[in-house]
This record gives sequence, C-alpha cells and structure tokens, in this order.
Amino acid sequence: MLWVCIGWFIVLATVAAGATMAESGGGDVAYDGRSLIIDGQRKILFSGSIHYPRSTPEMWPSLIAKAKEGGLDVVQTYVFWNLHEPQPGEYDFSGRYDLVKFIREIQTQGLYACLRIGPFIESEWTYGGLPFWLHDVPGIVYRSDNQPFKFYMQNFTTKIVNLMKSEGLYASQGGPIILSQIENEYGNIEAAFGENGTSYVRWAAKMAVDLQTGVPWIMCKQNDAPDPVINTCNGMRCGETFGGPNSPTKPSLWTENWTSFYQVYGGEAYIRSAQDIAFHVALFIAKNGSYVNYYMYHGGTNFGRTASAYVITGYYDQAPIDEYGLIRQPKWGHLRELHSVIKSCSSILLEGMQTNFSLGPLQQAYVFEAQGAGCAAFLVNNNSNNATVEFRNKSYDLLPKSISILPDCEKIVFNTAKVNVESNKRIMTSTYKLKDVDKWESYRDVIPNYSDTTIRSNSLLEQMNSTKDKSDYLWYTLTFQPNSSCTQPLLHLQSLAHVAYAFVNNKFAGSAHGSKNDKGPFIMEVPIALNDDGMTNNISILSVMVGLPDSGAFLEKRYAGLTRVEIQCTLEKDLYNFTTDYQWGYQVGVVGENLQIYKGELLDSVDWWKADFSTAQPLTWFKTKFETPKGNDPVILNLTTMGKGQAWVNGQNIGRYWISFLTSKGHPSQTWYHVPRAFLNMSSANLLVILEESNGDPSKISVNTVSTKTLPHYISSNHFRKNSM
Repeated sequence: MLWVCIGWFIVLATVAAGATMAESGGGDVAYDGRSLIIDGQRKILFSGSIHYPRSTPEMWPSLIAKAKEGGLDVVQTYVFWNLHEPQPGEYDFSGRYDLVKFIREIQTQGLYACLRIGPFIESEWTYGGLPFWLHDVPGIVYRSDNQPFKFYMQNFTTKIVNLMKSEGLYASQGGPIILSQIENEYGNIEAAFGENGTSYVRWAAKMAVDLQTGVPWIMCKQNDAPDPVINTCNGMRCGETFGGPNSPTKPSLWTENWTSFYQVYGGEAYIRSAQDIAFHVALFIAKNGSYVNYYMYHGGTNFGRTASAYVITGYYDQAPIDEYGLIRQPKWGHLRELHSVIKSCSSILLEGMQTNFSLGPLQQAYVFEAQGAGCAAFLVNNNSNNATVEFRNKSYDLLPKSISILPDCEKIVFNTAKVNVESNKRIMTSTYKLKDVDKWESYRDVIPNYSDTTIRSNSLLEQMNSTKDKSDYLWYTLTFQPNSSCTQPLLHLQSLAHVAYAFVNNKFAGSAHGSKNDKGPFIMEVPIALNDDGMTNNISILSVMVGLPDSGAFLEKRYAGLTRVEIQCTLEKDLYNFTTDYQWGYQVGVVGENLQIYKGELLDSVDWWKADFSTAQPLTWFKTKFETPKGNDPVILNLTTMGKGQAWVNGQNIGRYWISFLTSKGHPSQTWYHVPRAFLNMSSANLLVILEESNGDPSKISVNTVSTKTLPHYISSNHFRKNSM
C-alpha cells in the first residue's frame, strides 16, 4: 500500500517551542499548527453555542451543566450589540443581558468560554445584532473601511473587552475565555466592498489584537484573516469543505457545526441526524481538526421582537438541548460518546504522525502514531452500502456512510452510524385550557385615518427608517375624494415589508403577506367599497415587519414598506395612483403597543370589554389570567387556534406568533410558545395579554408543560429527514 504523509507533529516540551502566542505580552493560551495550547498542553476541544439572551439566568446553570455532561469543554456565545447599547453610550447588562454572570457561570462549572464579539453577529437576530441607531449616523457604511462605522464598532468592541478584563475573565487573567472572535462571516460579503472590504479586514484584525486580551482572536469564514488572527470554518461538513488555516502556524478550528438549521414561518423544521453530525465531526478530527463547536447546542427562544425576518420564535429547537432546555436523544448522547472516545486517544491524535491511505474505492484510513504513545485510527466508509476492508492484517466491516474509531488501531470502539443511545420524544401535557370566556376581556385597537396622524409626506416612506425598530407596525393613511364613479374598485398594493392589512373607511378590506423566499415585493389585490362620488374616503394600511434583515452587504441601504398603492377601476382611465400623487399620513406602532397595555400597571390606559368571540375583529387585544403549573417542567402556551400577533406574560414579550402561515404540508411552523418559569408568578395568577392581528380565537389556548419520554431503541440509517417537530 502507498502511504501518504499528511503531516506530523512532535511533542513539545514547552509551549514556547514552535507555538505562536496570542499576544506579544504572553498568556496562558497559545496555538501552533496543530491545536490551541492551554497552560502548556495541546487540546482537542468540543464546544457548544448557548446564547445568554435566548434563555434566562435561571436556566443558565442547568444548560451549562448539561453541556458539560455531554462532553463539552467550551461554551460559545455571541455578544449582542443591540441589546447592550440600545442608544449610543447607554449600556444594559442586566437580567438576560448579564454577560458577566453568564461567563462566570461557565467558569464556575469548570468550562472554557469562546466570546464571539463580532459585533455584527447575523445569528438570525434582528439587524444582525447591530443597533438601529447606527442607521442615522451621517455617512455610515456598515462593515467597511468607513470611519463612522469603525468608530462605533471599535467603541463597542473595546467596551466588551474592557468589561471582561475588569472582571478577570480572560484566560490570561485566570478566567475561562480562551478565544475571542472579531467580525462574523465577512468573507461572504467582502467582495462587494472592493478594496474597502480588504482594508476593513486588516483594520478589524489589528484593532482586535491591539486590545491585548492575552488570548487568540478568530475570524470565521475569512480566508484572508491576517496573522495572528485564525481563520475558521462554519458549515455542516467542514471536514470536506474547509481549505484549512491560511498559515501552517495556525490550527484547524470549526466554529459552527450546524446541528440543524433555523426555521422560518411557512417553512418546515430541518432535522439533521446524530449519525450525520458524528460522521463529520470524526472526519474533521481525522483531518487534524482540533476544535469543534456545535451551533447550536442549545438554541433557545427569540423573545420579543429579536428574531430576524420571518424567523420563528423557537431557535434551533432540534439542537442536542432543545428550546426549553430538555435533552434531545439520541443526538446529545451519541455525541457524548463520540467526545469520550476521541478524548481517550487525544494525546496520540495531537502528538502523533498522521498518515492516510485508501482502503477501497470509497474507503479511507487516517492513522495517528506517536512513538511510545500508541496508535489511533479512523476508518472511513463513504459508500452508501456496507464495506469490508483490510486494515493491519485484520478484516473490518464498516457500516454505510460511517467512520469507525479505533483508539488502539485494533478494536472499533465507536462507529458514527451506530447509535447505542435510547431516543426520546417530548410529551406535551395540558394543564388546563383558557376556555372560560367570561374571564377574557378585549380591546380593539384604533384604526387611524389621515386626520389622526402627525407625520406627513408626499411619498411612501421607507418603513425601517420610520419606525427605528421601535415597532413592527407602521400605518400608511390617506384621504381622497373620487372625481368620478369607480366601478368594481380594486385596491392594489406592493410591499417590501412582510405583511399588510388594508382598511377602507375603517372597515377591514383584506390582507396579504410575503415569504422568506421572496425576491421582490409581495402584492395584495382586494375588492373594496368606496363612498359615492364627491364623498371622502379613508385608506389605512398597516404595514408589518416580522423582524429586520440580518445579513448582506450595505445593510444600511435595505428598503422595507409599501412601494406602490393604487385603486384600479373597471375602466383604465379610472385608476387612482396614490404612490406619488397624494400626501400620506403615518403612525408608528399601534395604540395599545404605544400605551404598553401589556403591562399590568398600564392596563387601564384603555377601556377593556367582555370579549366577544362570535365575530373575529382584526387588531384586537385580549387579556386573561392563568395559574402557574405545578412542578419544574418547562411551561408552554399552545396557540394553535390563533392567527398572527404577539403575546406577553406578566409584561414579558414571549415572541411573535404566526400560526396562520402554513407550510407546504398545510400546518403551522410553530404552535408551542415557551414561557420560562422565571416569567411566572408562584404566589399569584399570571397576566396573559395578546395582540391578535387577524382572526385567532384565544379562548382555545391551553397552558401546557413539557417533558420527555424514552422510546424503544432504534438504529436509523437515514441521516436527514424533514419533520414538523
């Protein structure tokens, strides 16, 4: 057989020999071409993304403990600029935003941390984590060699680094943070900025390194990351797709191994099997990878209005730890076994000479040997069928599309396609339904007319710049008098927002919405009734955003809102084009939202009436109270009978819901909405307030708890499938 030497690594007596320190001043974390080196020891590290604002401080200890029990060494998180600096120079690190408390909990449980400062993060987070006030900075161009953007980006990055330093949280200070990330997947858009992109990368890297954290900096999906910043891989198959670090002195790191994928309204859940994840982790390690992060390990919940365009409230619910903090089997357990096996031979993998050679047409061996330390092997079968191979004078049966790990080069201890862990499923237990209609009250929000507005323009205003991300809602209103009879009038509009509701003379006329896959505006055409010739008609259109965009070049130039409005009559000459010929009046937000009537102390800002469920009225607020379920199981609301809107529990926004947007299979993308127990009252009833935009029926909402049940053991050879769970 022909043996091909891929690389070899010699045991170092000290960190200094052959290693690059993260900072010139030294520290406890270094790296070389094989791995990170922590306190003088090379490390193979398994990491998992857990984002602090997508859960609650009360959940953090359990989530981190489950990550540790699952064999992880590191917890990775983004830093959320728009949460921490809602206005320039005003900072918030309280409650779910308490980054220091989160990092300290990681440290308390004996794990490392990877801090992805960004500060642009994407992450299916509204506006990619950028605070919207940046939009109003004169002359700004996001994420480019642009002085206004660099000024604010550097300010925030420095703020976070100094906060971590002041708390002694970097490894160089004895803390848990071993890696920091600057920027995020910038390589996807760098070419759009030309030289201003290339120079921005160099500036961002130098700016970060000059902050002297004492630990390495990384850039993901950034092949031109300047030294000493490490370029890393994101994706599902980095063992196959990653071209490797851009310098032989840098290790091979995988910062995002997608355990499933984010889900959008109207889209099905994407389920990635435990077997497929394990296969690609093993392949990456076999090819000299030394750091693998699961994105996400716990996805959590996009509370409030934090999700980006069309993204559902539940985030990466198919991760090893689900949205509610429950372990998903077999994914969690199968990966735990993989981590254990790799760790059992990590010294050989890190110190040995690596060779690889063919075992057959679609079979490969990766072998690590270290003098006096032993031998470890990965036997890869890329065939969709079983394969029998000869390795070191022994015959091995390899399962389809699998990698067998032999920590001693003799016995298969783990196979990525063979799951030895029992599966489980979630059990939703209904505590009670909120069906007592006498306990529901409602308030119908006000439909504004042109005369009610104070913001005026002779053109259709862009929505994001008008709302400043303070609300999903922007009213477009106008008043007109037909100059002749209009037979069979049809209201026609085009919008680059996400939803539109039309009202003519205060009566609901119709609605329409777009989708995540839209390449242009969505169109609404609804027949309407107009007042007679010479009488005033009021047109009120509520334009709705379901999250802001989270990625792409020139994000500051993105456009949303209505782009065309007209009334078409039977005869072409009777067309009324309101796009440019009329003055528009605008109102940001809806009345109940602006008055914050979802807060208990502000409920009386409007008049509530006994709810009438016999006829559905759009833009109606509902409120009731419910008791906290007993026990410790996670609590959810089943909103199956609702349409579209938002829900608050005790003043906390649990997220947007959009039940009426069905998938291609005819069911909602999400019906269960997480209410963390930290949001609930233990000694008194809980206030539930709902803004229903369309025609949902809240009297059939149920309060449930969630638990898991072990299923009979089953080994599946299907690596990918679709499912609505």
